[in-house]
Amino acid sequence: MAPTHVLRCCQRGLAWIPVVFIALVVCWSYYAYVVELCIFTIPSIAEQIFYLIFFHLSFIMFVWSYWKTIFTKPANPSKEFCLPKAEKECYEKEARPESQQEILWRVASNLPLYTRTGTGGIRYCDRCQVIKPDRCHHCSACDTCVLKMDHHCPWVNNCVGFSNYKFFILFLAYSLVYCLFIAATVLQYFIKFWTLCRRKSAENCPKNELQDTHAKFHVLFLFFVAAMFCISILSLFSYHLWLVGKNRSTIEAFRAPVFRSGSDKNGFSLGFRKNIAQVFGDQKKYWLLPIFTSQGDGLTFPTRLVNADAEQAAGTLHQEPNKSTADVPAGPFGDSQNHLLSDEQRGSNMEDFLADGALESSDHASFGLTAETCTISMDSES
Repeated sequence: MAPTHVLRCCQRGLAWIPVVFIALVVCWSYYAYVVELCIFTIPSIAEQIFYLIFFHLSFIMFVWSYWKTIFTKPANPSKEFCLPKAEKECYEKEARPESQQEILWRVASNLPLYTRTGTGGIRYCDRCQVIKPDRCHHCSACDTCVLKMDHHCPWVNNCVGFSNYKFFILFLAYSLVYCLFIAATVLQYFIKFWTLCRRKSAENCPKNELQDTHAKFHVLFLFFVAAMFCISILSLFSYHLWLVGKNRSTIEAFRAPVFRSGSDKNGFSLGFRKNIAQVFGDQKKYWLLPIFTSQGDGLTFPTRLVNADAEQAAGTLHQEPNKSTADVPAGPFGDSQNHLLSDEQRGSNMEDFLADGALESSDHASFGLTAETCTISMDSES
């Protein structure tokens, strides 16, 4: 046990290396811009004040959103999704997957679940021993099930999901603004110093005359770093804006969720405006602030009826327009936050499952999950 515990501690320590690297780069960029550029390079006081005000605004929002993304704990399934003691014992004793699924179906009849495995079964995490809510996945890096998991990001050393997805989007937005502002305001001085440096080198000036030029290394390198990060962040930010507009997670973009009617990448899409509100909330005045305003509780999500089948039509949950987990802690969730199904729907789900037989594995084979090709840390669903 001791070597395993030590190894785990080492892994957790090494996981902070990317975060420390980003923090060091940000600290250096602050020094290079404020001290080397604004104080020692820019001659105009008015220009200095203008640059410093907008720089610090973008810097504060960038650091605030980055902090919230890192230190917001991922939301986990509530206790209603855990198997009761008796069913858990029966599940562990059963060797046949069909019998295990029958147990899961009995428990899941009380829960608002609309997504299934590729074979049409109940999504269950053997590691966490919970029935997975819709859009919930197990993160192998965090070793826990995360509500509406998007991906595990090494640059924040955290799992991006329901509780911090808005913070992650704002982190990308403000980091892009931060880099764009630096690159745009440094560009003229970069050209000036680059030209001066090449001219003095060609003239073989004495070292004391070159020292001032070499001191501008921070300004020159600052432009390269800002431009490089700007290009990389722009592509990632654009991709996640597209995902928000489609109401998809990164996982769902690569592997469509499976409903009763089959797999559907647009199963949770409610239209562009409602999709945006799912992440940023109803009150637009809070959209640009790293404050939790996302709609819902992370356990249930309104779905788009594709074929209007009986089970999904009866079970589709419409969230209250003013309901937001800004009024409720991100996790763990209380009993009052879980929307359980009615007795009529409960019976309908069980009758449908028993009538269909075991799991209709042959009928649903076409909905098998594809191999994950992106760098998302999660376990395959059973």
